[in-house]
This record gives sequence, C-alpha cells and structure tokens, in this order.
Amino acid sequence: MSENFETIRYERVTNGVARIVLARAEKHNAQSRTMLYELNEAFDLAAQDDDARVIVLAADGKNFSSGHDLAPDPSSKTFETVGTWGGFELPGAEGGMAVEEEIYLGFSWRWRNIPKPTIAEVQGKVIAGGLMLIWPCDIIIASDDASFSDPVVAFGVNGVEYFAHPWEVGVRKAKEMLFTGEALTAEEARSLGMVNHVVPRGSLTEFTTTMAEHIARRPSFGLKLAKQSVNQMQDSQGLWTSLQSAMSLQQLGHTHNKVVHGMSVDPAGAGMIREQMKK
Repeated sequence: MSENFETIRYERVTNGVARIVLARAEKHNAQSRTMLYELNEAFDLAAQDDDARVIVLAADGKNFSSGHDLAPDPSSKTFETVGTWGGFELPGAEGGMAVEEEIYLGFSWRWRNIPKPTIAEVQGKVIAGGLMLIWPCDIIIASDDASFSDPVVAFGVNGVEYFAHPWEVGVRKAKEMLFTGEALTAEEARSLGMVNHVVPRGSLTEFTTTMAEHIARRPSFGLKLAKQSVNQMQDSQGLWTSLQSAMSLQQLGHTHNKVVHGMSVDPAGAGMIREQMKK
C-alpha cells in the first residue's frame, strides 16, 4: 500500500490517532473513483497499524463532501478490485451494478466494520454520497454550520447507496428527508441521534482530536469488542439485508432512467442538486 495520494492526506499516527483528510476542497470534496479507492487504502493503512487505536475522517475546505463526482475522473491511476464483484466494463446494468457494489456499498460496509473506533469530523455541507462516508463511522462530530441532505430522488433513484437513513434519523424523518430533498441542520441531526456533538466551526478539529485521544487511551481490544457488540446488535435488526435490498432498487432506478432518459440518472435532477449546494 502507498501513502502517495492525489485526493486525500494520510497523517501519521499521533497519540494513538490516525487522521485521514479529504483533500479536494476546490471540488467540495466530490468523490471521484480515485478518491474512493485512495480513501479505502488509507482506512486499510490505519486499520493495520497497531499504533492507531482511533481513526478520524476529516475534510479540507468549506464543505465536507458534495457527494459523488459525476464528471470523468481525471486521474490515470488504476486500482485493484477490493471486493468480489467483477465485470466493471460489461454492458448494461451488469457493469454499472458491479461498479456501484464495489466503490459505494462495498466500501462503506468495509469501513463500517473496521474493528477500531472511527470518528467523522464534519463541516459545511454533506450531500448524498457524502453520507456514505460519515454514516459508517462510529461517532459523528459536526460543526454548527454543518447540514446533511440526500436529494437524489430528484435523479429518479431511491437514495444514496449506503441506504441507512431509517437507522440514522428514524423512519418518518428518513421519508421526509428523501421525499423533499431538504437538508437537516447539525442540531436537527443531533436531536435525531445521527450526530453525537455539535461544536463551533473553529473548535471542530480540537474537539474531535481531544475525544479521539481520550478514546485511544482505552485498551484496544476492549474498544474492538465494544464496537463489535454494538454492530452485531444492529446487524440483528437487519441492517445489511436492508442495505442490499435498497441497492437493488437503486439499480432498478438506474435502468429505468437509461430507458427513459438515455442515462443512469434523470438529467433534470442535476439542477435541483446544484440549487441544494447554493442554499
């Protein structure tokens, strides 16, 4: 594995804490395929480093992430397949689903199951695919200017690929969030249990680092067992099965859009998403 990344930074472990930073501020940290593979590699580096007891995921710039980058990836990098899906270049729904099973649902599920505490340090806007970066984390700390939205129903699909909305905000709020595309404020997200703490923007990194270092002083095995215990409770509620079901429905939406619009998303949705960025 390499630490020479184009789209992220992997910061050396300090006081038991590894720090991974999204570094496409000029693109509002939109997630190219390169970013996602690099992020996955950085998570693996931290997971396999015995000096790292806690992993923090942060981002440069005004906004944490505007979601998937729909523009062609400018990088010439190639990456080895991480999961068991193949056939990325096959025609039709088969190839498209393979890609999304690998870099969207597959990566998010891998990160959710890293046997070390993970903390998302979030500022500004978190839109659509941005949620699939923070929801797999164990703790979310948000600045007071943070907001969270999944407006992709405007694209003619059911929601972001890591479809954990009902677990994160509750059933009825999940439906409102998806139907309207409107954003949750940081305080709303905290009140719903999605966010652990809301802090002033200027204190975000300091607060997150203090908590991460506090957690890192606990025995590493105890942390792993505690995380696994909570995750297994959630697994028994059917999280993984539900995520897979929602992913299948998203592929149906993509296929429908290709028949009707000639592309995997309804093009009218692009304007709606851009408006979301302006709010």
